[in-house]
Amino acid sequence: MNGTKRSRTIAAGLLLALQASILMMVFSISAVAQEGLPSAKSGFEAKLEYCKTCHGLSGQGYLGYFPMPRLAGQQPEYIEAQLKAFIERRRTNPIMFNVAHVLSPSMISALANHFHHLNPPPFGGAPRSALATGKRIYDEGLPESNVPACSACHGAGGHGQNEIPRLAGQLYPYMIGQLAGWSKERGQGTAVDTSAIMAPTAHNLTRPQIEAVAAYVSTLQ
Repeated sequence: MNGTKRSRTIAAGLLLALQASILMMVFSISAVAQEGLPSAKSGFEAKLEYCKTCHGLSGQGYLGYFPMPRLAGQQPEYIEAQLKAFIERRRTNPIMFNVAHVLSPSMISALANHFHHLNPPPFGGAPRSALATGKRIYDEGLPESNVPACSACHGAGGHGQNEIPRLAGQLYPYMIGQLAGWSKERGQGTAVDTSAIMAPTAHNLTRPQIEAVAAYVSTLQ
């Protein structure tokens, strides 16, 4: 009897050990599978960190030899439209094409909404001597040059709406570069988007007028 009981005890112990090993193996395989497939949050955070490399920790933009635009507070629809324009080569920028073309539609929407809710103070730093002229052009336009008031589309405070971008707080050198070289980067290809309305306006502004408008909107919050 003692030998039989001992055999049964050993067999039961081996069975329990085998069951425990199988459970540990299942849990290990499950954990490896989960680690191999990053969650939506980790994927979003990774893309967001990449954006911050150029556009700043709070989306405030970057003042440097190549100024990077402020994304903070920007209209989500505008960010989405511009990323799609980069993907479809309607807007030329080799760096942004490489960034945008790997983004899924859901990731584009998530990033756009994230930056929309940020609101760091603007950098400022534009020449104050041009602010009065910039405000006049922004509020009233230049009828004699066929330049409409900026406020008519971008709003009195420069916050924009839908696919019309926020200009408030945008970096002074970036605004100058965009308005002065509008047709070189935007409106490429055959498809027409909402940015096409800006082509004649940018063309009809002189360099000093562009600088004045850029100075004024850079101070808006």
